[in-house]
Amino acid sequence: MSTASELIAAHPFLAGMDEQHLVRLSYWSRRAVFHAGTRLFNENSRADRFWLIREGEVRLDSRLEDQGEVIVETIGAGRVLGWSWLFPPYQWRFGATAVSSVLAQEFDAAGVRGLLASDPALGYDLTSRFMKIVVNRLQATRLRLLDAHRSPQ
Repeated sequence: MSTASELIAAHPFLAGMDEQHLVRLSYWSRRAVFHAGTRLFNENSRADRFWLIREGEVRLDSRLEDQGEVIVETIGAGRVLGWSWLFPPYQWRFGATAVSSVLAQEFDAAGVRGLLASDPALGYDLTSRFMKIVVNRLQATRLRLLDAHRSPQ
């Protein structure tokens, strides 16, 4: 059986991270399993964790008054779920539901934020990795909006 630090070291999101940083992060993680249909979090609720997805898929959604629930993105194996825990006011920007059975490594947000504050090198590394996710998600959203605008009504 793999240790927590081995599991997170094998995840693409943390590829190349310093081994000591991986060990320190692992103290704030645990294995998590979600069955298909499980709601992981709701939009605007407290963001207090994040996940490295090892297997399965999670659908991100947002509720629009005139359209109901809109699928924003599907996050699968090898990706990270959740970045709202990193930035005040620590509220989810989307909701999330497991599409299939999901195996993940779950991290306690408050513990990781404390770790980042106490170790500037780790803080810079992990924040940089999360900022790439934020930028990619914004770009994907922009492209979806452009496609929707171009589509005939």
